[in-house]
Amino acid sequence: MKLVVKTLTLTIGLLLATGLQAKDQLPPTLPTQQDARLQQMATSAHVWNGVTVTKEGRIFASFTQSEGPGLELGEVGENGKITPYPDADWNQWKPSDPEHHFLHVNALRVGPDGYLWAVDSGNTGIGTGAKSVDGGAKLVKIDLSTNKVVKTYLIKPPVLKPASYIDDVRFNGHFAYMTDPGAVGLVVLDLNTGKAHRVLDNEPLSIDHTPIYADGKKLILPNGKEKRVGLDQLEVSPDGKWLYYQAIPGPLARIETRYLDDASLPASEVNKHAKKFLDTWSTGGTAIDSEGNIYASDINTRSIKRITPEGKVSTVVSDPRLVWIDAMWVSDGALWMPSGQINRTPATTGGKPSTVEYPVKIYKLPLPIKPSPIDHQ
Repeated sequence: MKLVVKTLTLTIGLLLATGLQAKDQLPPTLPTQQDARLQQMATSAHVWNGVTVTKEGRIFASFTQSEGPGLELGEVGENGKITPYPDADWNQWKPSDPEHHFLHVNALRVGPDGYLWAVDSGNTGIGTGAKSVDGGAKLVKIDLSTNKVVKTYLIKPPVLKPASYIDDVRFNGHFAYMTDPGAVGLVVLDLNTGKAHRVLDNEPLSIDHTPIYADGKKLILPNGKEKRVGLDQLEVSPDGKWLYYQAIPGPLARIETRYLDDASLPASEVNKHAKKFLDTWSTGGTAIDSEGNIYASDINTRSIKRITPEGKVSTVVSDPRLVWIDAMWVSDGALWMPSGQINRTPATTGGKPSTVEYPVKIYKLPLPIKPSPIDHQ
């Protein structure tokens, strides 16, 4: 017994001395059994990080910057053919005309108005030293009936910071909320006036306090530093009262939207209303249904978890194929999940060669759920 205790003491001492935590030493047990409910809906030779689906069944996806020029936003057609959307010209970056060309589409969704909305981050990376491009950061509105851009909202300085990376968007009435993990804050855009302001800048619950883990491994940038991503995921409750948000590693926080919408409120007043809602996990993407249940991927265990409005957590699906599920989508009766394998790309493995297994896939899981009407169709 003394030998066991002594060995345990030495082990704990070694962990403390090296600054390692137990979770660094004990990777999660990954699922091995495939879930028969999962339906493969699309494949791609390019890594994607988001999916949106119209009522008519048209599928659109956003693609990562690592895929090179020419494909930022695409429509997935028959036989898996992916067509740059709304056209090839928009998908070719032109510094001389940033308002009419995509630099890096990081998110997309069919809004409550039936239009397709795309977020151009205006930057090529987070924490890599890259700077935001003036005129590059924008929210683009596309008419799906004509396949034409009908309006572009530019995010300009001082709302756009040098380190800004406009990441994702959710809607609430005439407001659009966009996360900015590059400068760590939230951009609130009034769609009626085109004016924007910032909130939750470096608010404690916006900041990434812990490393990101996927498949039991810590994410590392090509420069050797830990990959850290602040305020990233966001969802609006179906009644429009709450905005839920979190940095990739959690926790999940929430704040009443009325404090975000009022541009006259000082930061100190807004920040004091932000409260931690739930201790969560490294999350690649989220979605919310009409009942206010949040679906959050756990990229460390290849699973999707459901968080009820009361904060109760349950596992919806766990499957070995769910490698880094990113921005998900709720349609009538199903949850759509893009498996992007981001944790296998050089951007998160310290610059090591890609181990992405192509083609990447989008899965659909039939569930008795409906989309939240406030944010999308």
